[in-house]
Amino acid sequence: MPMLKFPGIALALVLSLPASPAIAADFLLAPDQPAVGALGSYTIQPGDTLPDIARRYDLGFTQLQAANLAVDPWLPRVGTRILLPSFYILPDAPRVGIVIDLAAQRLFYFPRGGGSVETYPIGIAVDGSATPLGVTRVASKQANPRWYPPASIRAEEPDLPDYIPPGPDNPLGAYALLLGWSGYLIHGTNKPDGVGRNVSHGCIHLYPEDIERLFHEVPVGTPVRVIDQTTEAAWIGGALYVEVHPSHAQIDEIDLRRPVTRAIPGDLTARVAAAAGDREGDVDWPIVERAGLQRSGLPVRIDRPGSSAPGSGPVESSVRPARGAS
Repeated sequence: MPMLKFPGIALALVLSLPASPAIAADFLLAPDQPAVGALGSYTIQPGDTLPDIARRYDLGFTQLQAANLAVDPWLPRVGTRILLPSFYILPDAPRVGIVIDLAAQRLFYFPRGGGSVETYPIGIAVDGSATPLGVTRVASKQANPRWYPPASIRAEEPDLPDYIPPGPDNPLGAYALLLGWSGYLIHGTNKPDGVGRNVSHGCIHLYPEDIERLFHEVPVGTPVRVIDQTTEAAWIGGALYVEVHPSHAQIDEIDLRRPVTRAIPGDLTARVAAAAGDREGDVDWPIVERAGLQRSGLPVRIDRPGSSAPGSGPVESSVRPARGAS
């Protein structure tokens, strides 16, 4: 397929918008494979909004908006071509069970036996420190859960009932995974536009169709690791790439359509240097700095022209397709 080019980004895989919500991205995974997926593009049609497009491509709202900052999310101009950032450098974490990256606003599920990974967009906490970092497990599972508002939420909304039964008004949606940390859940939502935003009090929100699938796949006892990696870097197809995600405060600025405060992540240099290894001299540091300021979440190539190893290629060259994809 011919390559489409956006500045500094390799793009292959031109997608059309499906009529119904898409299933989660599900990829075959080779040992030590650093990334999955591919970037795509979509041309705005009459009646489109970015939240609708995000859900249909299983992207989070901020993930899509950060890659297309100039586009009005609610009234995008018909005919505008936008990027679909469906490319993921995998988290720097053990590939076991569920890995939740708060900075990327993505959940990665590595089923037993290896060989594949699923990834889902998530809604995270309003307070950036509200979700604990570390390792826990899926302690139990509940279909059609009741919601008992905790004291912290009742203090904000004292008129809430003692509990909300299953149904369209239940903030937990139709499925919930209860974690070993008391009071923390991975669950659905009755407000899917909140996926990809800072919306919760510490729980992890998924689109209804995503939590339904995850609920039926994940056994009780599955380990869950929560991380917060703003910067991801890896060699892909002989070229070095970096992804830098918006900070928690920048996510709010993007959501509210305010000017984004530019700030380079403190771990950027160290993470790029670690990924580059003994080829740190090949890194184009001015490009790294620009990626750190832009924080688009998109893969940016950061090795100098002509420095690539033989056989290097575009972003998607070492990525295996989703199972069942053509």
